[in-house]
Amino acid sequence: MDNRKLPGRYASLSEQYPEFAQAVEAMGSTAKELGPLGEKTAQLIQLAAAASIRSEGAVHSHTRRALAAGASPAEIHHALLLLVSTIGFPSVMAALSWADDILDPS
Repeated sequence: MDNRKLPGRYASLSEQYPEFAQAVEAMGSTAKELGPLGEKTAQLIQLAAAASIRSEGAVHSHTRRALAAGASPAEIHHALLLLVSTIGFPSVMAALSWADDILDPS
């Protein structure tokens, strides 16, 4: 992966521990290849997981990846809104705010 496009912390980790970073990347790729879900669906699921653990950086990353995989802003918002009965309103509001950092950076 091109380190210029990675978040700073991940790029540093990749430089310091390249074998580890390659293993993490391979694990993610292997998991995606195992099943019938497309890239857009996979990214929306990972976005929901990122919101569930309240990881702002991961929500940013998976919002970008979902967009690149063809998800619309409405689909991204809907994926997050669906979590309200699972992770609660405050967590969903935080995740929507983080997704909007990417969707509407103005």
